[in-house]
Amino acid sequence: MEELIAVLKSVKEDVDFENEQALVSDELLESMDIVAIVSELENHYGITIDLETLVPENFESARSIMKMIESLQNE
Repeated sequence: MEELIAVLKSVKEDVDFENEQALVSDELLESMDIVAIVSELENHYGITIDLETLVPENFESARSIMKMIESLQNE
């Protein structure tokens, strides 16, 4: 999880990714932030995040992002 937090903070350092549970709902992440995060995740983890996976629920918390990454890595 620490590795993921570092990747997320490289995109948006002013967000408490360790504790926030409503990153999208509380508008802590804007659409351009999510685009940047997707790009970093794809590069860092060697995954492809398609439109089907690009849903708000997958970006609400670091835990939900990690769950999405693990799911994509297991495909």
